[in-house]
Amino acid sequence: MKIVFVHWVHLPYVDGMKFIACLTILLLLPLLPAGIAHSQSATQQPNADATNPATNPGAVGEPIAPYDDKLLRLSEILGAVHYLRTLCGANEGNKWRDTMNAILEAEEPGPNRKARLISNFNRGYRTFSASYSDCTASAILATERYLKEGASLSTQITNRYGR
Repeated sequence: MKIVFVHWVHLPYVDGMKFIACLTILLLLPLLPAGIAHSQSATQQPNADATNPATNPGAVGEPIAPYDDKLLRLSEILGAVHYLRTLCGANEGNKWRDTMNAILEAEEPGPNRKARLISNFNRGYRTFSASYSDCTASAILATERYLKEGASLSTQITNRYGR
């Protein structure tokens, strides 16, 4: 919440509507430069998200697979499971990262699609690395849930799209 202090100056008497208009301008004046700067920057610079292949699937016009939403979610799950299984001492090495690499090799995605898949994997990893530094009961539960969801997604993708 922004608090605006208005310094009252003695103005000559004006009728009610002109006074309200002047008061409104005085109250909104501190907000005006930010609004102008924001609108100028929006017109002068392209939106960073619009050109970022990790956040905008159609940034360069690459085709989008009909199962991309599920595959992106699966990528995020693989990143999370990679972190959590290692944290909880599963001694699987890079099994989940290798699984992600196998998906990338099988899909042969273009550069933008590949960037989105990798970004989701990294997001899953980072999300849990920021939350868990020790293997806890909730980390084990999250791993179990993610493994079930990942298995379900991979089954859905392969059954429906045959990949």
